[in-house]
Amino acid sequence: MLDTRYIFVTGGVTSSLGKGILASSLAKLLQSRGYSVTIQKLDPYINVDPGTLNPYEHGECFVTEDGAETDLDLGHYERFLNAPTSQANNVTTGRIYQSVISKERRGDYLGKTVQIIPHITDEIKKRIKYLGNKGNFDIVITEIGGTVGDIESLPYIESVRQLKWELGYKALVIHLTLVPFLAATGELKTKPTQHSVKALLETGVQPDVLVLRTEYEIDPKVREKVALFCNVDIDSVVQSINVPTIYDVPLKMLEENLDTTVLKKLKLDLREKPELTAWNKFLKKLKNPKFSTEIALVGKYVELHDAYKSIAESLIHAGAENGCKVNIHWIHSEVINQTNVKEYLGKCNGIIVAPGFGHRGMKGKILAAQFARENNIPYLGICLGMQVAVIEFARNILNLEGADSTEMNPKTPHPVIDLMEHQKDISDYGGTMRLGAYDCRLIDKDSNVFHAYNKLSVKERHRHRYEFNDIYLKDFERHGMKAVGINPETDLVEIIEIPGHKWFVGVQFHPEYRSTVLNPHPLFVDFIKYSMEK
Repeated sequence: MLDTRYIFVTGGVTSSLGKGILASSLAKLLQSRGYSVTIQKLDPYINVDPGTLNPYEHGECFVTEDGAETDLDLGHYERFLNAPTSQANNVTTGRIYQSVISKERRGDYLGKTVQIIPHITDEIKKRIKYLGNKGNFDIVITEIGGTVGDIESLPYIESVRQLKWELGYKALVIHLTLVPFLAATGELKTKPTQHSVKALLETGVQPDVLVLRTEYEIDPKVREKVALFCNVDIDSVVQSINVPTIYDVPLKMLEENLDTTVLKKLKLDLREKPELTAWNKFLKKLKNPKFSTEIALVGKYVELHDAYKSIAESLIHAGAENGCKVNIHWIHSEVINQTNVKEYLGKCNGIIVAPGFGHRGMKGKILAAQFARENNIPYLGICLGMQVAVIEFARNILNLEGADSTEMNPKTPHPVIDLMEHQKDISDYGGTMRLGAYDCRLIDKDSNVFHAYNKLSVKERHRHRYEFNDIYLKDFERHGMKAVGINPETDLVEIIEIPGHKWFVGVQFHPEYRSTVLNPHPLFVDFIKYSMEK
């Protein structure tokens, strides 16, 4: 078995400093030195998973290959490492307590009083070490959600304290804090960092490395001051300055020698210098586009861009692949109506209708699909966006008045989108959808979709309940909307396309979950390619 090392990333002063990007960047550097690395996220909320959370609360829900509904940070981990994550890579307080309480009910604790320490902390430690014990990874990086001092994250910090004591040099803590710039005095202030480290010390955890988020360069004197007051050596005080794109962060951390500092502390060989040729090639294309295109992203959570994080990143990857700057127009589906649809969408070269649940904003999404179809504008409908295109086509081309999804209208006379039969009696919402990777067989070699993938069998991740109703399929195909992708086991329609259109594709799955820096998703790449053609 591998002698796995464990790195913990905590945050202080304020939330949203970028622990996930820091963890992903460090993992990328260690991976590029030849180490096998994975990252997990510990989330302090009591939800069992983010599957039932409103995207306004926590951004998008990212789905793994094995069907786990997880935190959006796992999307960053996959995009940076170009490797899939799993259920084991995301742990929530809800899941921890659920497990401990189930064990207590079964009598596993032999009548003992069940407490935070040791029972909850032991369960957390078991989850942290699970990925290392599987023997697949040299290094496991664990990001702890929230901010040091939050009452919710105390059991996690206590578990880290215990693991540091048990594992010795094989465990290391990186603490990410903010060094704000005070305009009145024209200086960077280290006091918030000192207080944050003090709060961490009060829990018994001494950070080994400090990463300082800043808008301005931190001079050596500031580093010396932080090192002195926070009990770390000067080489372990790392600057993380604002950069134009998150994909610059690994290079900045390389400049700061974060990877070498960490490897030395973990008593691991430095091995070869990081091999980042492909990464740098991507960055060069990203920063030097030859073309540009305007893409409308129509959804109902557009005020919070994190609600569609994977789609936005997929467009960045696809844009770079095409040498094209993708300008996203975030359009709220509730504001689109018959009179203003051209005003909102007329100047766009491509239209994406985003996933979602519930009837809010449906009219605007249907109008967006209609506008794209009637004006020969490239269209990509993702999950609900595919269902919207089907509903619009049924109403306006098949003349099926009142055609709808039974999710929106259970009494619709024409349920072109309907529940799978075995789901009709489900009462729990959590984890009961079609989740994770499913096979899809492409059945039309002349389709845009086949030319994008350039293969007949693909595997894509799902997160939905409602399906295309096969009863109507022949009618759709007679009128010019084809099923070009089918699930080989169930014959469920996975992909629809309008062959007579420039590029009009709807997919039941979420292609955005599989797009990475080094492997941009072919559907997004093709969609952008056609959107560039004026």
